[in-house]
Amino acid sequence: MDFGRRRKTRLRLGCLKPPPRTGYIGQEMSKSQSQSGSGQTAPAPESRSLPVDLSHYTPGRFDRGAGPVKEAFWLVVSLILFRLCPFSFSALKRAVLRAFGARIGRNVTIKPQVKITFPWKLTVGDHVWLGEECWLLNLEQLVIGSHVCISQRAFLCTGSHDYKHATFDLITRPITLEDGVWIGAGCWVGPSVTLGAHAVLTAGSVATKNLAANGIYRGNPAVLVKQRVIS
Repeated sequence: MDFGRRRKTRLRLGCLKPPPRTGYIGQEMSKSQSQSGSGQTAPAPESRSLPVDLSHYTPGRFDRGAGPVKEAFWLVVSLILFRLCPFSFSALKRAVLRAFGARIGRNVTIKPQVKITFPWKLTVGDHVWLGEECWLLNLEQLVIGSHVCISQRAFLCTGSHDYKHATFDLITRPITLEDGVWIGAGCWVGPSVTLGAHAVLTAGSVATKNLAANGIYRGNPAVLVKQRVIS
């Protein structure tokens, strides 16, 4: 009897109210969603069409400078002799480049894995060094003077795209390296750029504008840091 009276008293006082159950995050979320009236997953944002449409891209009036047979033959020869061959064989490479229409001077050193897009759009002076894995992307004329050093993995790029047009039109402009220029390892030189005589572009730098003669340039974009003094 005493136990029954004590139990009734506790029930009246709320002492035996079970503690809240925890660990049911999904249930709590469902409850809060039902209370807020959302209950359903929010719809995905409405997709909008992009203004750039590469499906309509065309090279326009771009002239490759050679027929498909000549270009295909060059791709095979350049792959075997220039890209895969572990030896310089500079004399042989010079002869092959001339056979494909390039103007190559005396004593040009061509290291392994040099990539040249169109040899018929290439002019190289005397005593030029082309380092390992440098890429001459010469969609347009590329003129390299004498006593020029192009170091490993440098990228000379005569092509770009018009980002203001929806069709992303191709843009090609020539590049000129005057006598005595040094392009450091891993540099990038863009379309329309001329490097004046004996200019230096230090390793990893990016040239998007003309560089004055005898200047030493560094950075992205490259800026003049000092003058080159040759003794």
